[in-house]
Amino acid sequence: MTTTIQPRLTQVFRFVRASYANGVAELAYAFDDGEALVERISFPNAPAVPAERATAFNAALKLLHLVAGISYYKAGVPPKIELADGPLDDATADLLDTLYLHGLAEFAYRNAMDLRGRIAFPRALHPSPAGGRGAGGEGSAPALGLPQNTLVPIGGGKDSLVAVEAIKSIGGAATAVWVGNSPLIAACAERTGLPLLNIQRELAPGLFELNRLGAWNGHIPVTAVNSAILAVAAILYGHDSIAFANERSASAATLEYEGQQVNHQWSKGYLFETLLNDWLHSHVAADLDYCSLLRPYSELTITRAFAKLAPYFDVFSSCNRNFRILGPKPADRWCGQCPKCHFVFLALAPFLPKPRLLSIFGRNLLDDEAQAAGFDALLEYQDHKPFECVGEGAEARAAMYALSQRPEWQEDALVACFSTTILPQLDVSQLALEPWLQPLGEHRVPVRLQGALATIG
Repeated sequence: MTTTIQPRLTQVFRFVRASYANGVAELAYAFDDGEALVERISFPNAPAVPAERATAFNAALKLLHLVAGISYYKAGVPPKIELADGPLDDATADLLDTLYLHGLAEFAYRNAMDLRGRIAFPRALHPSPAGGRGAGGEGSAPALGLPQNTLVPIGGGKDSLVAVEAIKSIGGAATAVWVGNSPLIAACAERTGLPLLNIQRELAPGLFELNRLGAWNGHIPVTAVNSAILAVAAILYGHDSIAFANERSASAATLEYEGQQVNHQWSKGYLFETLLNDWLHSHVAADLDYCSLLRPYSELTITRAFAKLAPYFDVFSSCNRNFRILGPKPADRWCGQCPKCHFVFLALAPFLPKPRLLSIFGRNLLDDEAQAAGFDALLEYQDHKPFECVGEGAEARAAMYALSQRPEWQEDALVACFSTTILPQLDVSQLALEPWLQPLGEHRVPVRLQGALATIG
């Protein structure tokens, strides 16, 4: 950027333009009258957009522009939002207002700010005529006859691999897709044996300059951005469903702060899934489904299913330090010190032979007293659960209790400490593992994929 601004003093965030040509989408944003921040998303070997899908493609591209803007808006959090293409229908504005408020709740909490009442996407004064695309959520977009093929996002961890194998088990056509250039994710995707789609996202270089100039920084709902990218990809390449692998505990808040729930995983939760699925049906294509295949299941059910997928043991990793944009990465696939490493180790322990689990991680995390605080946070003992994609505290307590009853784990330092220090404060009747292994709650899995649900639990 050639002009110097003070990001935190900006007054307007502008959605400047969204364009697409030759497999590359360009998304432009700006603060006040400053230079455009241009993000590029590259779709490899992209076919021409079929004429009958052009309207749907443009709607999906517009959504991507609006959703991806959250990465830039948070740099200044100005009080006004301007849209070059004009105001939104109510359904779209509702989706964006909700996403920005709840998707940035952790960011707001950590920066001691309150975004309630501040985020307001411009709305049309007169809604479009009812019954069609853009009609304030009424009616639906036309069906496009999209091929029955599922985009399955691969994140490198256990959940997406469970989803892949569930779809393969019913003979469903699927494509393993990921955004970015992580070699670890690429290795997991290749191991699935599915066709591969690797989309690249290049953040605007000016964002890093804004950070240098003192921009607000913090967590954004990356799953929402990737979901919008995949909606464009589904129309472009011809897929009728996008099936993430988000479990039911993703909907549980990390903590409550001044009357607002703060959920690190909000864009992995059921409310966002429902809002986006409904929006795609009403604005893009009636036959484009967005869902989480694992929504009815707990983390413990998913780790039990993954424990049967030995071919993936040497390539998967849930350690988020592998996926940092900046900063050091672990020398191997597991740092052994972050909340994700702690939780995956704990959740797998009831379902894998101990030597097998130790061979995956290269060490016994539950026999290391230096890790006590990390595991205590997972149990919600003297602290809230970490700001990470981990299961509920009650779920972690059930797993730890199960280990405390097994001779091969009882003498490990942190299991023994749990038994002597924490367990006496708990109600043992609430610590059973079995209730966590039952499907529970609503889901938005389309009919043609519902057979896969039975293969997971």
